[in-house]
Amino acid sequence: MTSSYADVGRLRRVVLVVALLNLSYFFVEFTVALAAGSVALLADSVDFLEDTAVNLLILIALGWPLARRAAAGKAMALIILGPAAVATWEAVQRFSQPVAPSVLPVVLASFGAIVINGASAWLLTGVRHHGGSLSRAAFLSARNDVAVNLTIIAMAVVTLWTDSGWPDLVLGCLIIGLAVHAALEVWEVSEEERLAAKALAGEEID
Repeated sequence: MTSSYADVGRLRRVVLVVALLNLSYFFVEFTVALAAGSVALLADSVDFLEDTAVNLLILIALGWPLARRAAAGKAMALIILGPAAVATWEAVQRFSQPVAPSVLPVVLASFGAIVINGASAWLLTGVRHHGGSLSRAAFLSARNDVAVNLTIIAMAVVTLWTDSGWPDLVLGCLIIGLAVHAALEVWEVSEEERLAAKALAGEEID
């Protein structure tokens, strides 16, 4: 039991640090995205808000029973779709006349995002199994975000070469795909927890 309490305490500390890191960098990347005119970077900045919400929800829901924790996991699966909706809206707004973003600010902001997301993923690696779907959601999100940041840098190089806004819009669509995939993974894990909670309660499994 002592080990379990220690694991929960460690997870609480980690997710609080990760939430603060993500919230702080949201303001940085959001500002740069607006100045640079990058749809992909804007979607990624909103993703920092998603990660903040996910980690704060973990902090709140850790003491809940399995059934309520499963419900929280499903709620986070829906939260993950938020940035995808923002990216979709921005893409639709600019689809008729894509404008190439400013490359240097995008690259610098993406390198900073890699540092934040990489640190978050590293911190969460050791605790991702201690909170079920909750901690898994946070880890998957941070891990996927590093890949997105690297792709944004590659997009900036292509933009510099082509002077086109299309790479930025295409990357926005890829970010949407990653968000949907992460949401499905979290939903599946939380559904497993829901079924486990019903089994423990002696209820019929549907």
